[in-house]
Amino acid sequence: MKELNLTQGSVPRVLLQFAVPFLIANVLQALYGGADLFVVGRYDDAASVAGVAIGSQVMQTITGIILGLTTGITILIAMATGAKDDKRAADTIGTSVCFFVAAGIVLAAIMMLLHKQIAAAMHTPAEAMADTLHYIVICSAGIPFIMGYNVVCGILRGLGDSRSPLYFVAIACVINIVLDFLLVGYFGWRAAGAAIATVMSQGVSFVAALCFLHRQGFKFPFGRRNIRLDGAIARRIVTLGAPIALQDALINVSFLIITVIVNMMGVVASASLGVVEKIIVFAMLPLTAVSSAVATMTAQNYGAGYVQRMKRCLYSGIAMALTFGVSFCIYSQFLPATLTGFFTTDPAVVEMAAGYLRGYSIDCIMVSFVFCFNSYFSGQGNSLFPMIHSLIATFLFRIPLSFLCGQLDTTDLVLMGYAPPLSTFVSLVICVWYLHINNRQLRAKFSSQPLSPQ
Repeated sequence: MKELNLTQGSVPRVLLQFAVPFLIANVLQALYGGADLFVVGRYDDAASVAGVAIGSQVMQTITGIILGLTTGITILIAMATGAKDDKRAADTIGTSVCFFVAAGIVLAAIMMLLHKQIAAAMHTPAEAMADTLHYIVICSAGIPFIMGYNVVCGILRGLGDSRSPLYFVAIACVINIVLDFLLVGYFGWRAAGAAIATVMSQGVSFVAALCFLHRQGFKFPFGRRNIRLDGAIARRIVTLGAPIALQDALINVSFLIITVIVNMMGVVASASLGVVEKIIVFAMLPLTAVSSAVATMTAQNYGAGYVQRMKRCLYSGIAMALTFGVSFCIYSQFLPATLTGFFTTDPAVVEMAAGYLRGYSIDCIMVSFVFCFNSYFSGQGNSLFPMIHSLIATFLFRIPLSFLCGQLDTTDLVLMGYAPPLSTFVSLVICVWYLHINNRQLRAKFSSQPLSPQ
């Protein structure tokens, strides 16, 4: 197990070293997520493609909730690691195992029982209903694997190891692609084949992660006595993880609302929105990786009481994220069609998407700050504030602005492209204001402790 001590060494160097595996894992996760749709689109009809697309959207929401909840594990373990409290780290790991095993089984059962109602709620077209049902119910059976994988990765990252989870994602990605071509392309099992490939790849990845963890062990005592449900620790994990999970879920809802707004503007606008959203997903990957590293590094240094090092971590993270965000924004201002044209050959869609991307790309600069601020606060055990300001910006500004811009110009998306950066700017202003309050709280809490490593 390659663990980094995030409380020692050059802050920019250690942060970058920890963030790079996050970035590669995010890229593989994005490719992994698109493999089912790509293969089905190559071999099957529109009904099967729609079934996988709708089912994937449902499962992506579930995965986001799981990832948000397991973030609480990473933060708590990182705090315990920074404080050199081995017993608390061991108890947190044991509680996480008990809690999420039960949660995974319950969630899988609920999804399998309600898969028909969920498909109906998604307004699934009749011709795609069978494929959608197959995909959701099969993938729901694999939820315990998703839960277990994210728990193991959350433990490893909390301990300072961001490299090992990368290997597990790579294993899942390769297996999923191979099985997709075999089950969908060769056997012709349509959406059900894609779902089976997904579940099997997740299962193998989870087993590999468990074997790795068992073989490597921990640097502190851990045994059966630690594998028990500690109510206080479980509540703390939920308290930290639930706001992140809820935030992701509600933001996904906001994207659906904006999609409805754009869909009323016609098929070209709808296609343009879809193209730009795909581009933005990939553009955000480096920013997400850096901010995730900031959260873990902040948590370890918070546990150690190194306040000044936490602040250097925040500023270093912002600088790294801005390197990617500014570069992407500049490129999008001058050559947006080279990006939008990658996903479509329709000239009207390429042009409209390019206009939308010019404004939207500015958001990559704004979120370079906001993502790192959110991670900085969450790393201190405060995930409620990031959720609150994000929801304010999304539901009080982004959605109304998108609707207003759509009404002002029903023939183009240029104006609507500026709604995301404007709403994120609201979040940035709130974060800067709260940073001053947070600084006072840190000074009061750690006034008698060292401000940096000795």
